[in-house]
Parts: sequence; C-alpha cells; structure tokens
Amino acid sequence: MFEGLFQPTHLLIIFGIALLVFGPKKLPELGKGIGDGIRGFKSAMKMTSQEDSTDNAPAAKKAGPEIV
Repeated sequence: MFEGLFQPTHLLIIFGIALLVFGPKKLPELGKGIGDGIRGFKSAMKMTSQEDSTDNAPAAKKAGPEIV
C-alpha cells in the first residue's frame, strides 16, 4: 500500500506545498517546533521508563539487628 509513497518526486511536491502554505520565513520555525516536540516526547518516554524500572526494584532491607 505504501510502497512508492516516499519517492524523491513525492517529497519535493510535499515540500513545495508546505513552502507555499507556510512561506519561507515560517518553515524554519515550524521545523524547530516539531523538533522540540519530538525531543520533549522522547525525554518524557525515557523518564516514564526510568520511573517504571525504579518502581519495580526490590525493596531495600531495613537497617537493624537481625533476629535469629
């Protein structure tokens, strides 16, 4: 279904339409915003996976004398 979707000609057409819609001055700002959003999403996913791994860690032993 998506075999020939990202051919160079198609990508040029998509870029041309984006250039017409957003203009040459807004395009870099749009790219920066998308990049920041992706970076934020990745860091949030890393924080979530780290929290999950610390929640599943075994409980630490309490300090004190051991009764035999």
